[in-house]
Amino acid sequence: MFKDKLLQRYLGAIAALAMISLLSSWTGLSYPHDISNSWDGWLWGMADPVLVLTEFVSILAIGLLAASTQHCSWIATALISANILGTIITLSQINLPVSEVAIAIVSVAFGMVLVTAKQPKLFTLLLLTAIAGLCHGYFNSESIIGAGTMPSVMYIFGAALTQYAVVKSVSQIATQVSQADLSSILSRRMSLLGFAICALGFVSLTMGIN
Repeated sequence: MFKDKLLQRYLGAIAALAMISLLSSWTGLSYPHDISNSWDGWLWGMADPVLVLTEFVSILAIGLLAASTQHCSWIATALISANILGTIITLSQINLPVSEVAIAIVSVAFGMVLVTAKQPKLFTLLLLTAIAGLCHGYFNSESIIGAGTMPSVMYIFGAALTQYAVVKSVSQIATQVSQADLSSILSRRMSLLGFAICALGFVSLTMGIN
């Protein structure tokens, strides 16, 4: 099924990131991080989109939904742009009602879209993606408040790289599966994944409220 070596690498990378996300969520990694130089900013920027499980599964859902469109690059760009906007809002010390609860709600929304197994309109998908990116950027970028210009810039570049790589990789995997005449199987698997994302989102939502 997956004879292409590049596709196998995509699958291996996504599986490794999923394991990292699970482990970091279970161990309760503390926020914000201590970022004092550009290298710290770069590393934490690449890591943060993966370390919070609800964020990571939202990005996975975006990649899956983007696979059935002709505008995957637009969707990835919307995610990154909104993430940068969320970071700028945080650095500008503008208070928004964004927390882990908001991120959990976004995860539930993406899960519900996958459960329905119906491809949303491009505008709807772009809007959901932008909301997710804004929440992620606003929540994660607390770590770079007072970190300086270069560490902040490197953090933003690192986060953008990870988000783009995950969305494109998941989209490529889903596209290859569809081209292998397994679209019905993919649809069922996406629905199951949607249920899992909804469940995870509801659990995170409950924990955040409590």
